Amino acid sequence: MEKKDFEAWLDNISITFLSLTDLQKNETLDHLISLSGAVQLRHLSNNLEILLKRDFLKLLPLELSFYLLKWLDPQTLLTCCLVSKQWNKVISACTEVWQTACKNLGWQIDDSVQDSRHWKKVYLKAILRMKQLKDHEAFETSSLIGHSARVYALYYKDGLLCTGSDDLSAKLWDVSTGQCIYGIQTHTCAAVKFDEQKLVTGSFDNTVACWEWSSGAKTQHFRGHTGAVFSVDYNDELDVLVSGSADFTVKVWALSTGTCLNTLTGHTEWVTKVVLQKCKVKSVVHSPGDYILLSADKYEIKIWPIGREINCKCLKTLSVSEDRSISLQPKLHFDGQYIVCSSALGLYQWDFASYDILRIIKPPNFSNVSLLGFGEIFALLFDNRYLYIMDLRTEKLISRWPLPEYRKSKRGSSFLAGEMSWLNGLNGQNDMGLVFATSMPDHSIHLVLWKEHG
Repeated sequence: MEKKDFEAWLDNISITFLSLTDLQKNETLDHLISLSGAVQLRHLSNNLEILLKRDFLKLLPLELSFYLLKWLDPQTLLTCCLVSKQWNKVISACTEVWQTACKNLGWQIDDSVQDSRHWKKVYLKAILRMKQLKDHEAFETSSLIGHSARVYALYYKDGLLCTGSDDLSAKLWDVSTGQCIYGIQTHTCAAVKFDEQKLVTGSFDNTVACWEWSSGAKTQHFRGHTGAVFSVDYNDELDVLVSGSADFTVKVWALSTGTCLNTLTGHTEWVTKVVLQKCKVKSVVHSPGDYILLSADKYEIKIWPIGREINCKCLKTLSVSEDRSISLQPKLHFDGQYIVCSSALGLYQWDFASYDILRIIKPPNFSNVSLLGFGEIFALLFDNRYLYIMDLRTEKLISRWPLPEYRKSKRGSSFLAGEMSWLNGLNGQNDMGLVFATSMPDHSIHLVLWKEHG
């Protein structure tokens, strides 16, 4: 057939083909395919590959590819990474997608990291850790053995755990190795706090003492309470030590001399927790940087402006409920911006600037659950059977870990949280070390530790 005749015939066929229904078009194509030889079928196959399998991620500008990828969930994106090397390269470089996915998992984001492919790796690490939490496989346990009587006082800082016991000793342990670094003779300890040089203890003998780690010598003795001292806190910058006692008072001491500067009254029950902290928010009565003292008894939390003047007056008294059922330590949290306390009625969070209750969290069976730590993303809780992690964005419990029959204490800190920074969001570096410690009936200390990443 001549080219001119062929083109006329093809135009006529095309017009007729376009007038057919879809079913008729399909039947026509099937018939033509059945009449085709190997050369025609190969030609058809090659052209269909180009027409039907166009790689849009390869053809589109990178910005448009990133925009489309943002609509897919991370698990689908991981599957798409298997399509080709080009797809894996483009998807891995979509920083915003992986950063958002990490944030949704409760992961901290360091925006200074410029490597775009870094964030996919971070997400893979995050999803593994969150799966371990969900499957209750993120932790492991160990024990510290060395005391010969009841361990009542516990305090943790920077990988070191201090324990105070009725055996008239205090010990400092390296949590990572389980080794005792220091052991000094003291009085019966109801509360402990330490730094590199010294140890401060509150005792059932109604006194507070300061000890030197290196020599074990007592450098100060604070006398004046008429009841057991259940909680202590101090600040070297202010040269102030505060103590809460079973005599219903809080005493303010000069840390360097042991002199009692003031006795704060108003509590009607044992003062079981004192917290000395810098304020982070501005209000009518305090500014960022002011030192604030919180003291708690069975019913109330009292707030004192300790940094402005020693002879301070109570700024505010907070109660959890009308039946005044506030819980005992260590269920009180204050970070300079929020006050959080657990009670039989729920977990209460106050805004420190206004003293308004921001929210009350009431998970199932909360009457038996106590607060250990509270952050921007997670809270650490426990009861008689389990350690719990709550996602504060959803107020749902996302993980739990079984606890042994630990020694119960109605008043003191025979249990405490370890590392706390992960409560503001995990980052792959802060999910290590101590999570929880509690004293046992056999005088050992039971530790719950982060398991290393798989």
